[in-house]
Amino acid sequence: MSTVNPEPLWRPDPQRIAEAQVTRFQAWAAERHGAPSDGGYPALHRWSVDELETFWKAVTEWFDVRFSTPYARVLADRSMPGARWFPGATLNYAEHALRASATRADEPALLHVDETHEPRPVTWSELRRQVGSLAAELRRLGVRPGDRVSGYLPNIPQAVVALLATAAVGGVWTSCAPDFGARSVLDRFQQVEPVVLFTVDGYRYGGKEHDRRDTVAELRRELPTLRAVVHIPLLGTEAPEGTLPWSALTAADEDPVFEQVPFEHPLWVLYSSGTTGLPKAIVQSQGGILVEHLKQLGLHCDLGPGDRFFWYTSTGWMMWNLLVSGLLTGTTVVLYDGSPGHPDTAAQWRVAERTRATLYGTSAAYVMACRKAGVHPARDFDLSGVRCVATTGSPLPPDGFRWLHDEVRDDLWIASVSGGTDVCSCFAGAVPTLPVYTGELQAAGLGTDLQSWDPDGRPVIDEVGELVVTHPMPSMPVHFWNDPDGRRYHDSYFDTYPGVWRHGDWITVTSRGSVVIHGRSDSTLNRQGVRMGSADIYEAVERLPEIKESLVIGIEQPDGGYWMPLFVHLAPGAVLDEALLNRVKRTIREQLSPRHVPDEIIEVPGVPHTLTGKRIEVPVKRLLQGTPLEQAVNAGSIDNLDLLHFYEDLARKRA
Repeated sequence: MSTVNPEPLWRPDPQRIAEAQVTRFQAWAAERHGAPSDGGYPALHRWSVDELETFWKAVTEWFDVRFSTPYARVLADRSMPGARWFPGATLNYAEHALRASATRADEPALLHVDETHEPRPVTWSELRRQVGSLAAELRRLGVRPGDRVSGYLPNIPQAVVALLATAAVGGVWTSCAPDFGARSVLDRFQQVEPVVLFTVDGYRYGGKEHDRRDTVAELRRELPTLRAVVHIPLLGTEAPEGTLPWSALTAADEDPVFEQVPFEHPLWVLYSSGTTGLPKAIVQSQGGILVEHLKQLGLHCDLGPGDRFFWYTSTGWMMWNLLVSGLLTGTTVVLYDGSPGHPDTAAQWRVAERTRATLYGTSAAYVMACRKAGVHPARDFDLSGVRCVATTGSPLPPDGFRWLHDEVRDDLWIASVSGGTDVCSCFAGAVPTLPVYTGELQAAGLGTDLQSWDPDGRPVIDEVGELVVTHPMPSMPVHFWNDPDGRRYHDSYFDTYPGVWRHGDWITVTSRGSVVIHGRSDSTLNRQGVRMGSADIYEAVERLPEIKESLVIGIEQPDGGYWMPLFVHLAPGAVLDEALLNRVKRTIREQLSPRHVPDEIIEVPGVPHTLTGKRIEVPVKRLLQGTPLEQAVNAGSIDNLDLLHFYEDLARKRA
């Protein structure tokens, strides 16, 4: 990778830098805790990892974290896995999420938007009242600290109320989106054995109603630990026999009672995509998520009481949990329940306009789809309120940066961020006081000692290496569910470099401190010793208007050879003729590397994804290596299982 310093695409102006919360935090921490007063963000970051305990103590003070009992020390054990944060402290996440109700009772805490694109507010006082009522009802149902409460719900206010009420009583929340099929949901919920299930009768997506009552009935049959099922009539149906109506549980005028739980007490369970086996059930703590999300949203995303925070997500993706945590900073949270492209590709921009979103987050794939569809956000919508557009899910290609800069505003903060469900936060991404370079994440996060390591465990700069984190983060899992000896947790992150978190991404840390993500390291393309991430291939190939989407796989052959096919899903009307084949090859040869020109380019009916929209590379690789479908992939984790039969048939023909 070139170490030449390019010109940044965007620089924050002096006023924005001065007003950013991270700037004020640095000055305050310099006065109170010995942080460097000069040197800007790079100096603050260095201090935050060198003085890890002092940094996190400062975060809790800056954001006025309320400990009902004090902690003995910040970090009692630094070992990974097994770090022990704030031992002795007790607190409650939901109490912090509802604090703004004391001063801004009649202002909107939530703005709910469906496919009509008309925002409907839920005030802070109404949110607090509903949480209080539901928390009292959960206690009457016998829900105790540590009990699991599950939601089969879309991105609606009721899901937020249910999460906060669960946290208020010390329960453990877990959720799936209603577009997940029964098997996918059961693969997740059966692991944690919930005692309460919140459900909808169906959902609306793409202008259609989708009835889910049969799926809910199957969930009730297959989850024997359930004591109660709560019915939310999104489509207007009557509550099935044996269920409780949502309206009855949220009607009382009760102030919430917040169970004070230990810092490490479980808050929620998130799930890995589970493409090759049962999803990992990842447990994160009330305290760890509270302080990590205050840091991430307050300092990195610069969110506060005057902001409106919209991220296109579903309840089955960690970004929903992060979105809800916007409440911690007093921010109004925008919940959009619907298709990202209904009635047209520009739908999300319309939502951003109508909600006056100040931070709008989406997927890199959506940005690139808008670019291909010829969407003109600034021309067609009033986006004057949007200060930042953030993307995640996959690396935002350079063309995506340029498109946002050209089509939204040239004074736009573009924050490509990268993290993981595993920490429910970002390792690298948004910094309001730093420049943005095309194709790069701005910097590693505060308190995150992010490095790029070679196979021998040596840090490298301006070279591709493994993404590692050498210090513990508060939001790292406290454990996995059903992993009594911790072996699965250990093997997921710590088997390559003992005591160091290896995330499984290829990255470059540049000499400027920015970060480039190249894709998953377990699906790395290694031709003649030259490694390249699949994301680099996709970014180059999918610039071609004829290519709707692509999938590249590298397969080690028994004879020592290496077969690298590129699968292309063509845009309507496109033909994979000799001219297009040559253009694809030339694009890769000239823009990337002659070594990574594919051995074959094969047209496919579609590219399979996980239920959260990520391309599945490893299961396809296993299929092509001859692994039977039922062993290569967990069927319940894929958006379109039929697509995998193409790759299965191809493997059979090649054999």
